[in-house]
Amino acid sequence: MPKRKANKRYTGEFKQEVVETMMREKLSYREAARQFEINDHNHVRYWERIYLEEGPEGLYIERRGRGSKGRPPKKLKAEIEEDLLAEVQRLRAESAYLKKLNALVAERVRQERKQK
Repeated sequence: MPKRKANKRYTGEFKQEVVETMMREKLSYREAARQFEINDHNHVRYWERIYLEEGPEGLYIERRGRGSKGRPPKKLKAEIEEDLLAEVQRLRAESAYLKKLNALVAERVRQERKQK
């Protein structure tokens, strides 16, 4: 019984060549897999679907492993988002004001020390 080579990687160019040859010569998935020595004809079927949906560029994307589900970003209501943005602007203005005030006070203290 022949031993399968597990997890073989195929290049994007190879996948594109397989799919385009299959379409051009009107081969079945099994015939294309046999002609290009691919272990599983389902690979060819999967590549053809990607080729038709995303174009040839889609075959160059690495799709191994589990996809990241992650947490979807929370959507805030428009009015809450506007309130938060307004508060951020107010706090930035307040911070800038306090920095200027602090600089003025420091300058006044420096001048008073010079006069003594």
